[in-house]
Amino acid sequence: GIVKVSSNMGAVGVRYSYIVGSALENEFIHIETVPFLEWHLHRYGRSYGDKRDIYKRPDAMNNQSYNAQAADRDMVYCFRYMPTGEQLEKQEVKLPPTLKTLRACTDGPFKSLVSTAKESLAQQLHKRFVTEVSGTHVG
Repeated sequence: GIVKVSSNMGAVGVRYSYIVGSALENEFIHIETVPFLEWHLHRYGRSYGDKRDIYKRPDAMNNQSYNAQAADRDMVYCFRYMPTGEQLEKQEVKLPPTLKTLRACTDGPFKSLVSTAKESLAQQLHKRFVTEVSGTHVG
């Protein structure tokens, strides 16, 4: 069969390299990439595909509630399932940074934070990362 996955240029969670790498690990070959707005289903309602869909639903006017997913910055990646008949290798899961690593950060959003605020952000990010890698953020 064929699978099509859309992702935004600015995506931080699901990058192109992760999509293609995961597809290859599961015997899907990349057959085509098209800009989202050139895809024949581009007018259909869009969603984040995760827990954000609970409180951010598509509106009637061009999915404007999805402002972080501007359609002109999305690409659709197309894959075909091509099983080899061989046993698949163990799947690679990239684990999130540890809480200790996040607490040690001194750049990015941590740059101007101290003590309690820094600890709070580290805890929030760690909880989010662990939730997402576990798959419980979907649905």
